[in-house]
Amino acid sequence: MTTRLRVLDDGAWISVNDSREVRVSELWRLDTPDLCQCALTDLVVENFQSVGVDGSTVEAKVYGQCISCGTTGITGWIPIGRVRGGDFVEFDRSAVRRVRR
Repeated sequence: MTTRLRVLDDGAWISVNDSREVRVSELWRLDTPDLCQCALTDLVVENFQSVGVDGSTVEAKVYGQCISCGTTGITGWIPIGRVRGGDFVEFDRSAVRRVRR
């Protein structure tokens, strides 16, 4: 089964199978020591740079700002959800997301 992934509206949305699923302006808690020196980064997602899939996991690279220290930058690949039975299921927004190495 093919899953269509796209970044829409100049990086404001991620579309999965032509449905807007994930938007900017969310606060994500990340384990990403490459972005800033905070133990956990509280990142305000400002722009989706790219979207891809690793197996059934949908991942994205995002531009954002840590609200604790003010550092801005682009993350590595962050898992944002899974495709199961052709449907997109977003990961819990309160969970800590770990950048894929």
